[in-house]
Amino acid sequence: MRLVAKARPKGDTAPKALACYGLLRADTDEMLLRFVDGRPVSAVTTEFLRWVCGRLAKARKRVFVLVWDNAAWHVSAAVRSWIREHNGEVKRRGKGIRILECRLPIKSPWLNPIEPKWVHGKRAIVEPTRTLTPDEVESHVCSYYRCSRTKHLQQHVS
Repeated sequence: MRLVAKARPKGDTAPKALACYGLLRADTDEMLLRFVDGRPVSAVTTEFLRWVCGRLAKARKRVFVLVWDNAAWHVSAAVRSWIREHNGEVKRRGKGIRILECRLPIKSPWLNPIEPKWVHGKRAIVEPTRTLTPDEVESHVCSYYRCSRTKHLQQHVS
C-alpha cells in the first residue's frame, strides 16, 4: 500500500497533526503512551517523564534507561535540567526512579528499539480511503498498542 498526502476539506478545524509521547518497556514489551494537546515542547516532555517515573515506581523499578534521539524537546536545557534535578532528588531521598539517559547519534533511528514499533503501528492504523479524525487516530493507536487512553498532556502557555 502506498500512502499519499490528501488535501484537507475547506473549513476543517481539526488539528493537522497529533503529537504522542511513547515509551517502550523492554522488560514487558508494553508501550506507555500519552497524547499531547499542542506541540511537544520541553514542559510537556518533563510532564511525560514525571508520569513515566510514577508508573515505573509502581512497578518497583529503580532505574529508567531512557533511549532517545536529539529532538529539540529532548535535548533542551529545561529537560536536561529537570532530569538532573530529578536524579539529585532521588539520590537525596534514597528512593525513587533514577533516569539514565542514552542519547542516540544524529540520524540513527534504527538504533532506537521503539522505532520499528512506531512504523508498524502507523501502518496498522491507516485507512487509505479517508483521513482519520484525531480522536479516531488516538483510539486506533491505543487499541493497536493495547494501552488505555489517558488524559492528554497539556502545553501550558505562560
